Amino acid sequence: MKSVWTENVKIKNFRALEGTVSTDVLIIGGGLAGLLCAYYLGEAGVPYVLAEGNRIGSGITGNTTAKITSQHGLIYDKLIRKSGAETAKMYLDANELAVAKWAELCKNIPCGYEEKSSFVYSLTDRTAVENEVSAVNKLGLKADFTEHIPLPFEIAGAIEFKKQAQFNPLKFIEGISDRLNIYENTFINEIRDKNTAITDNAEIKAKKIIVASHFPFINKHGGYFLKMYQHRSYVIALENAADVGGMYLEEIKNGFSFRNYENLLLIGGGDHKTGKTGGNWQALREFAKKNYPEASEKYAWAAQDCMSLDGLPYIGNYSGKTPDLYVASGFNKWGMTSSMVSAMILTDMITGKENQYAKVFRPDRSVLKPQLLVNGVSAVGNLLNFTAKHRCPHMGCALKWNKAERSWDCPCHGSRFEQNGRLADNPATGDLF
Repeated sequence: MKSVWTENVKIKNFRALEGTVSTDVLIIGGGLAGLLCAYYLGEAGVPYVLAEGNRIGSGITGNTTAKITSQHGLIYDKLIRKSGAETAKMYLDANELAVAKWAELCKNIPCGYEEKSSFVYSLTDRTAVENEVSAVNKLGLKADFTEHIPLPFEIAGAIEFKKQAQFNPLKFIEGISDRLNIYENTFINEIRDKNTAITDNAEIKAKKIIVASHFPFINKHGGYFLKMYQHRSYVIALENAADVGGMYLEEIKNGFSFRNYENLLLIGGGDHKTGKTGGNWQALREFAKKNYPEASEKYAWAAQDCMSLDGLPYIGNYSGKTPDLYVASGFNKWGMTSSMVSAMILTDMITGKENQYAKVFRPDRSVLKPQLLVNGVSAVGNLLNFTAKHRCPHMGCALKWNKAERSWDCPCHGSRFEQNGRLADNPATGDLF
């Protein structure tokens, strides 16, 4: 199913790369992270090539809810307690800078950019919200507590960040892509000799490589197959529903989200780990039927997000042993600001500038987190499933049939395949059959 963002969007087509080319930087992936890296490297005068395996914006970027905010759930109180106030403040400041940079870039691009307040609410836990308000204020950003939001249920409390934003990501890509050096339908199958990317019809030799392909596909470095998993979430767009005036997210793991786009109300939720079961669109439709009975559904789509071990993205060197290989991944459902932070940090690293926020996002930070054990046990369990009908070509895990979306999904690392076997989501780099 196509998202609402595809309506009336005409993104330029780019040719596929053939033959052998050389460049200073190769960017793998044409979502917002890769495109913003391309834009800022170009602004810095760095020669680059961006290779996208399909069409730019056709992956996770085209299925986001496109909220530009530094408010990433109730994260800051937890960050202060687990990692310290310095780390929490740098994370907040980096994302607030990303919000400001989005505002600057969108000034001259007609992409539905609107400044909005962002809210995280709890149905039951007022104390958790109050603690988050206190934490954010201590970090230097004014946040407010409220007991009332324009949604059809009572809440225990909500935290408000003012001066956040929302937009249409594909309209933004339409406006910025024609000035970038892009090749589409140029799927990178492997990296050879550290600096040569191989496609079916081309070789790209690069001094430095950025992997912005959603889930990192190079398994011999970084251990991303251990320190990440993927998560599905679902969205419906309703006509004749409420104007809620802002952006809203429930604080629990599988909670609902709300925001408007033009005359539509977008409701998100139904989440589950890829390869598992969850509420999917059914949960959203039941909620809409009960709370917006006069509304009608116009669009429905799903997204998939890479989740890190500690709730912070992996941005920087792919591993401690790969000084010329970089990664941007693990955005934990906050791809708009995380994509911008990635472009800021990676552009500085490649041009030899120090970035004050880089150490917070280092991919080689400690992975000794409880989720690491959960990921490992899940992978072993699936590998020992000897009755599986199909196995993922990525690392051999047993695939599960996703009845709601009619796809074969990998519960280990999140690769997905259409019913006919065609690759839908990485880290796998080839079709199922």
